[in-house]
Amino acid sequence: MFQVVPDAPLIVAANRDERLDRPAVPMTVLRDRSPRILGGRDELAGGTWLAVNEHGLVAGLTNQPSADGRDPTKRSRGELPLAFASHNTAAEAVTAVRRELDPAAYNPCWMLVGDRDTMFSIGVAGGSEAAVEQLGPGVHVLENAPLRSESAKADFVRALVADALADRRADDAAATILALQSVLADHQPAVPEPRTDATGRVWPASLSAACVHAEGFGTRSGMIVSVPAVAHGGGVPAVLVADGPPCEVPMQDMTGLWASP
Repeated sequence: MFQVVPDAPLIVAANRDERLDRPAVPMTVLRDRSPRILGGRDELAGGTWLAVNEHGLVAGLTNQPSADGRDPTKRSRGELPLAFASHNTAAEAVTAVRRELDPAAYNPCWMLVGDRDTMFSIGVAGGSEAAVEQLGPGVHVLENAPLRSESAKADFVRALVADALADRRADDAAATILALQSVLADHQPAVPEPRTDATGRVWPASLSAACVHAEGFGTRSGMIVSVPAVAHGGGVPAVLVADGPPCEVPMQDMTGLWASP
């Protein structure tokens, strides 16, 4: 949610769906200073799926699915959120990283990168440079597909968000965060039946839910980051994390990691 809630101009709610046996730390200090960065850490390939820095810059990614899976000869896309979060502002990060980034060197992904002032959609899917689009205020839903592509899951989640927010005051950041927690915990599938793709692979209906439960695969953790309107002494982003599916595991306040080792 970008520039929708006045007191919290950027609120990011995200679930991480992954193989259940892939080792990971749901939240830690990824970099201790200049700037300090928090996020989950993938213990297999390194890097992270979502990073937030002390200035309120948030960078997250979703994977571009491939019939052959991840190419082990390419660099981990988990490096990319860290690369963006190493800058003070989203605009600065996009300018710098885009100039240096070779999309062909990474396994493909889609990203959202933003702070309290600007928000960008970024496609890293080969070619000579990343595809960058600056986004306006509103609710932006990203799954394993380009932003705004035809997607039953993204449409369903967007509707869940609208329903959850319907009864809350528009300027109530706390109520907004509670509403988004309920969305992350929703495991109703967007499509009622399994789907077969062009390669003949069958995808269970449960994969189309916000909170995924499938055989050997599912939602491993959830995170909500709330960036305050004005950066001041206590104006670091608030960070809530569920170490497990948000429908089963309550979110814990990890904001103290800004100050502790």
